[in-house]
Amino acid sequence: MDIEGRRADRRPIVSGLAALGVAVTFTWLGMVLAISFLEAPLKFRAPDVTLRVGLGIGRIVFRALNVAEAAFAVLVLVAAGFGGLPAPAVALLVAAAVLLVGQLALVRPRLTRRSNAVLAGEDAPRSHAHYAYVALESAKVLALVVGGALTLAG
Repeated sequence: MDIEGRRADRRPIVSGLAALGVAVTFTWLGMVLAISFLEAPLKFRAPDVTLRVGLGIGRIVFRALNVAEAAFAVLVLVAAGFGGLPAPAVALLVAAAVLLVGQLALVRPRLTRRSNAVLAGEDAPRSHAHYAYVALESAKVLALVVGGALTLAG
């Protein structure tokens, strides 16, 4: 590889579309790690943040995250489909998108119902849907890490 990031035969290490896929994949990964595994649990440790306040903040933050994730998933899938990525990388990036769809379609509605009840002042029982969300989120993180690394490896 030379200083311009090309192989000895002068071909780029990754195509422009693949480079976009890598950039978006790792941006998506960083946002998920920062919000799901850092911001979400820490906000409830802040002084004077009640469950209702934390849920209200969480709904806004996760709605924004999920909109960004949907856009990232589309971009990553375009890069995976047209960027000449290795098949294992494509499979993992598709898996990340499918996991996101599972979170949004299957788990988020249950979490939203509970947060609606709590925000309305009801005494809603603790939700086990959070465990499913965290499991899917963890699997998505793994898919993004390995899929992004395989894309870089070419």
